Amino acid sequence: MSTKTVLSLHQGKPTQDGAGVSLTRIIGQPSLPRLDPFLMLDFFGSDNPGEYIAGFPPHPHRGFQTVTYMLAGKMRHRDSVGNEGVIEAGGIQWMNAGRGLIHEEMPEQESGLLQGFQLWVNLPAKEKMSAPGYEDIHPDAVPDVAIGQQVRVKILAGEFNGVSGPVKSHSVDPLFIDVQSAAEEEVTLSLADEHNTFVYCYEGGLQIAEQPVSHGKLAVLSKGTELTMSMQAGTKCIIVSAAPIQEPVVQYGPFVMNTEAEIHQAIKDYQNGRFAG
Repeated sequence: MSTKTVLSLHQGKPTQDGAGVSLTRIIGQPSLPRLDPFLMLDFFGSDNPGEYIAGFPPHPHRGFQTVTYMLAGKMRHRDSVGNEGVIEAGGIQWMNAGRGLIHEEMPEQESGLLQGFQLWVNLPAKEKMSAPGYEDIHPDAVPDVAIGQQVRVKILAGEFNGVSGPVKSHSVDPLFIDVQSAAEEEVTLSLADEHNTFVYCYEGGLQIAEQPVSHGKLAVLSKGTELTMSMQAGTKCIIVSAAPIQEPVVQYGPFVMNTEAEIHQAIKDYQNGRFAG
């Protein structure tokens, strides 16, 4: 067995997106532009409605998938192919933009805490023009397993310890888990050796191979089949892992393709109303 260690640590950058939603960009910022196949990771969290109430009005996507994982509050999704649903705390939405759609994500609340993640996952060239798809996973459909004495793992996507997460529409088959410790404990997880893997600590703190990973830090991990984490009481982190696609990436805002010509075509198609369904 080989052990994963920390290759680099990254602090997210405060920014705004949509119609002025305050968030922290962790992947997709200068110190970590991408981690193949992951294009972007945002964390949003505020109990001030002024920082989230305007939401994310209609906007286009092509060539990748978006993953929204809600920790608190509710967000409503609507898109140009007729999908609609509310993502609740503990739930997850996995959307395949594929060849193109227009969607909106708007808070389904006017007060209280709104908190969660959005992850952008690239698509391989052969699937960039696939049909749009959408999965709305309710919290009670997310399996929860125990490891160690005081640590629990929510399996959002992929397989962990023989248990499969509920998401079925993904192409790059990532692992996406939320690990939470009720008390101080050291745990060891078996993970894919050659996959690109990151850990983001959103509450508390932990240590990987003597490297502290504090609240608000993302750790990019080395290759290896095992990950040992010493977790403080009350620590919460997400672990996300997938095989790299290893193809050229050309990105222009919400369009992610393999060539400049494909980007120009995406812009033209959007301008000509070809993202309607």
